[in-house]
Amino acid sequence: MDVTEIRLESGEVLLNYPVGIRPWMAKIVGHLGGKPDKTQTKKIQLDMLGTSVWDQLDGKRSVRQVIQQFKNNYQVHPKEAEKSVIQFLRDLGKRGIIGLK
Repeated sequence: MDVTEIRLESGEVLLNYPVGIRPWMAKIVGHLGGKPDKTQTKKIQLDMLGTSVWDQLDGKRSVRQVIQQFKNNYQVHPKEAEKSVIQFLRDLGKRGIIGLK
């Protein structure tokens, strides 16, 4: 999967990621005379918290380490750090932006 990252002047990250077109949508476009692309690109802009987590996703750190770093950086309760980071990672996973080992 080809995810591209753009750093904004604010320091936040904008991610561009491909998504496949659903077969039923391709049929509708075909019936209307268009030629459907197999993939489309979507964007998601991460806030500063999301960007800080994104920057740690290097394939070397464990989820536990990312949670610990988030907790330390933002001085939040361990359960809140765990809940926030895991939800963020799930969202990226559902979008196909990341995969977990």
